[in-house]
Amino acid sequence: MKLRLALLLCVAGLVLSPASALAAGNFANAGLPGASTTNPLAGMKWGVYHGTLDDLYSSWQSARGVDRTLLAKEALQPLMYWFGSWNQDSLAGQVAQQYIQAQTNGDPAVLSQMAIFRADPWEGASCKEVPTPLQVASYKDWINNWARGIGSSRVAIDLQPDVPFLNCTPDHSQVPAEELNYAAQVFSALPHTTVYIDAGASDWQSVASVVSLLREAGVQYTRGFALGATHYDSTAHELVYGQKVVRELAADGIPGMHFIINTAQNGKPFTTQQYPAEFKHQTPCASKQSAHCETLGIPPTTAVAANPKADGLNAHQAAIAAKLCDAYLWFGRPWLKDQAGQFELTRALQMAATTPF
Repeated sequence: MKLRLALLLCVAGLVLSPASALAAGNFANAGLPGASTTNPLAGMKWGVYHGTLDDLYSSWQSARGVDRTLLAKEALQPLMYWFGSWNQDSLAGQVAQQYIQAQTNGDPAVLSQMAIFRADPWEGASCKEVPTPLQVASYKDWINNWARGIGSSRVAIDLQPDVPFLNCTPDHSQVPAEELNYAAQVFSALPHTTVYIDAGASDWQSVASVVSLLREAGVQYTRGFALGATHYDSTAHELVYGQKVVRELAADGIPGMHFIINTAQNGKPFTTQQYPAEFKHQTPCASKQSAHCETLGIPPTTAVAANPKADGLNAHQAAIAAKLCDAYLWFGRPWLKDQAGQFELTRALQMAATTPF
């Protein structure tokens, strides 16, 4: 393991020892005056993306009146954009640098956020085929190049949204999990990158199943895990579920884990089991009085226990948040249908107009 990690560090262009690399890599805010020493995302400025990956920011720029006010609720928040196989292997480092520049304006003290969605095949396709040796080599090239692009920048990563799809690999192949394990080590070896492996959501997999998947994917090399990227269950439920996962990981020999929760689209929460039609069609809320539909949730923050009543938390849930949840982040993208596709202005306006937050 020591030899393997040393090789990973060489790939990333670093000279840290393995032990110090993993310790430093878990704190994006390391070295900043006044930054938290217990939460790697706290006490630092979060960048706001102003590039052209989609039309959200430019739509806000050109909007006027009510539309401009509504779009500001989304475009001016620190967001996490997704990157994957659609970004060429050879250009991955360049894309990473450009994205970080567009979030930080070149300020090395500002945090960038990104979701790495590079596994291929993934989701439904991963249930039918296993990555070939050529695809694995391509994956590792992409990860290595992306890591070089990040370098010493301050970054928070959600690694591979929808990790529970590892459960459906043909013949229980470990190849996809080994890819994620590789990425977890490479990114965690960077000096100011905090990694969270995506663990699905509270209404998806059992705690035991998720713990097994997280171990296979290399959570032991990271800060912890991420919840709610593509689901709509409540923040309160995710907190309770996250605490159970943390406890089971500790019992399984992986203590000290923390997590982040996506609150981009769970402003009117519902579970997949309760409302499967709404989950399938990602139904936007028609008004502020609508229920069990998609709208903006709690804005991104590390002050996760500051307003428990307003956030729909009881005292127990707020205590979990304060102890184990590093942040509520927006790594879902409700202005895009099914987290992908083209930017939809009408949808973005509807999300902003109906949020209770």
